[in-house]
Amino acid sequence: MSNASLDDLLGRMGATPHITVLTGAGVSAASGVPTFRGDGSLWKNYRAEDLATPSAFARDPRLVWEWYDWRRQVVAMCQPNRAHDVIARWSHRYGDFHLVTQNVDGLHERVDTWGVLRFHGSVWEVSCWRGCDDAPTRWWDDTAPFPSLPPHCPHCGGILRPGVVWFGESIDPLVLEESVAAARCDVFFVIGTSAVVHPAASLVEIARDHGAFTVEVNTEPTPVSGMVDLVLQGAAEDVLDLIEQRLG
Repeated sequence: MSNASLDDLLGRMGATPHITVLTGAGVSAASGVPTFRGDGSLWKNYRAEDLATPSAFARDPRLVWEWYDWRRQVVAMCQPNRAHDVIARWSHRYGDFHLVTQNVDGLHERVDTWGVLRFHGSVWEVSCWRGCDDAPTRWWDDTAPFPSLPPHCPHCGGILRPGVVWFGESIDPLVLEESVAAARCDVFFVIGTSAVVHPAASLVEIARDHGAFTVEVNTEPTPVSGMVDLVLQGAAEDVLDLIEQRLG
């Protein structure tokens, strides 16, 4: 890690560069969005890894949908926080801006953030489990709760599935391609995520190899901390508010 400072970052951002932000669960923590992995993340004695798989859905779609329907209802009650607000402001201010989010809660979209690439999809999107010919690949449906579970495809009557990337599934090739292109930027932020799991981890490496000024914002050190130019330790909403005030 270099001896870069906050002033170095502010100077680069003042020059209206190409900025890309990668966000994870830490950005939504202040909004009250529960963490669905790790300690304390059990739901009815199930872990995310037990439910968020194609095989789990094929075995018991109602059970999986009970979990996702509950998640949608919880997230619907959450409000975007200052971190979401600042990122949305940047998306409007900088002509060349991209946000790659690992979050599926849709809070970035609720504050009209531009240039959002949903790495893992969204709990607010659905698709036909059968992949029927009449249905789009995915579409937005903010019903919460659904009147019956599992919900059914309006095009063929089959079962709907959540529009998220499950364990064992690949990132949408177009989203991955656009995310890789976005990582070739001037300033690259990693906010609220360790970003050590591929392919998300590769975005940090691509940005660094491209010569981007790399910044980590997190409440504690992560494996990424030793890779970036500047580490700003603290809650995302506090650190981004400070940056925005200094830019003002």
